[in-house]
Amino acid sequence: MTTTNIILAGYLAGASDYIPIAKKLEEKNLTAIVVPLKWWDWVPTLGGRSIAPILEKLDQTVNQELAKTGASKVNIIAHSAGGWLSRIYLGDRPYYDKVWDARSKVAKLVCLGTPQRSLEPWSLPNLGFVNDNYPDAFYDDIEYICVAGNAVQGKKSTPKKWLAYSSYELTIGQGDVWGDGIIPIEAAYLDGAKNMAIDGVYHSPRSGKWYGSQEVVDIWAKYL
Repeated sequence: MTTTNIILAGYLAGASDYIPIAKKLEEKNLTAIVVPLKWWDWVPTLGGRSIAPILEKLDQTVNQELAKTGASKVNIIAHSAGGWLSRIYLGDRPYYDKVWDARSKVAKLVCLGTPQRSLEPWSLPNLGFVNDNYPDAFYDDIEYICVAGNAVQGKKSTPKKWLAYSSYELTIGQGDVWGDGIIPIEAAYLDGAKNMAIDGVYHSPRSGKWYGSQEVVDIWAKYL
């Protein structure tokens, strides 16, 4: 029985940017669907508030797919903040008075350019919860694959490199490192996961080659 790949958008992104990834996976005979989010579904989560509204959408999609296919598990492919959000979804401890405990439903978690840790104040309530309760590749029975982009070294010399420098510094406290232009490589990794950095990969589809580009999908899809 084929394991469905559930694709979860990144922060303030909707499903439309990720439908091409699902199509690329389908061309590889991998079943894939995108959690049906609109960008405004993220609005209630702004400022470090609960991301439970997004978890609800993810849970609905996972449950519907399991019921439809009769499979016991899915894979989750999550971009950016969707990666650490999914780590909450797997967990068995109360998050804003609800326990998601989806560990038994998930075989693999693929994180694409996910800030697994950050110093940004708005992210601390949720990321702090994740890393305090489910540090690193927490569950032995789930395969964690973390993909980073190695496209830009942060510098103060050009606008693009300045943006990268500022974003990296906000994330890990150091700006002159390499990453995908938004997330530094070291912040995208989890101890115990299959970690990889792919050259020339940017964080966003609007930057050119990114995690959803064909040649990049060809690399990480081998682990599904």
